[in-house]
Amino acid sequence: MDLKGRSFLKLLDFTQEEILYLVDLAIELKEKRKQGIKGESLKGKNIALIFEKPSTRTRCAFTIGAQDEGGIATYLAGSELQLGEKESIEDTARVLGRMFDGIEFRGFDHDFVEALAEYSGVPVWNGLTDQWHPTQLLATLMTMKEHFGYLKGLKLVYLGDGRNNVANSLLVGCAKVGVDIAIAAPKKLWPGKELTETCEGIAKEAGSTVTVSDSLDVVEGADILYTDVWYSMGEEKKEQERIRLAVPYQVNADLMKRTGKSTTIFSHCLPANKGKEVTEEVFESEASKVFDEAENRLHTIKAIMVATLGDR
Repeated sequence: MDLKGRSFLKLLDFTQEEILYLVDLAIELKEKRKQGIKGESLKGKNIALIFEKPSTRTRCAFTIGAQDEGGIATYLAGSELQLGEKESIEDTARVLGRMFDGIEFRGFDHDFVEALAEYSGVPVWNGLTDQWHPTQLLATLMTMKEHFGYLKGLKLVYLGDGRNNVANSLLVGCAKVGVDIAIAAPKKLWPGKELTETCEGIAKEAGSTVTVSDSLDVVEGADILYTDVWYSMGEEKKEQERIRLAVPYQVNADLMKRTGKSTTIFSHCLPANKGKEVTEEVFESEASKVFDEAENRLHTIKAIMVATLGDR
């Protein structure tokens, strides 16, 4: 499959086949890395890493992923760039596009990453914006496929803040690949109606279902329970309100049992507030695949760069 030259901004831009191809490529690259085999598909490529928001997994994954394939990654703190203040994002994009072969952006406004892709002339990858977190979703799918051996027909239930970037990306990604997706959240934290309806249409074509509910009954039959912090970066002032709203949706041992399956796994995009959205008991249990998914950020991000920029 040829994705050369494409940007990776949101999963709505990609077909089921393209998403599954990236997951399978990531699994292939992971196996090669375990065998000590590194590639040269990014040899001679210069990659800009723009970060407005702090990062552990995303920054390390892009840096190491580029190095593993012979590329050179340059970190650029958002505070050190003009980025729409003294210089328009369009002009910044045109400058960076003449110097770099690919650009990663992690920040607040999704319009910024769209503008970078439109004006830079090089592949641009979304490391996270307020609306979407597509690289995280690929790592989730990879982790699920590694554990269960397949994706279509599985059921994932996301609990807590159902309108954040991780929940949005899970809705789209799961619907695209035929995974049943349910969001369990208080009504004030439900995903947008337009996105939900879009994903319902996508899921119907893929043979899966989309459910949004304030009832915990949706966890019945779940193969994976997933959660995230109850307030995102920049929303710290809303902490007390979010805790009050979301505490019934904490992932704990009783909720894991409520799925009715002994094979149910748990995951989280990290960092976690243990004792809030998930108990220490579940987080540290054998069912927890949190750190498998954290590692898989490297392999899926590498796959994105190799597929869209690399010479294979």
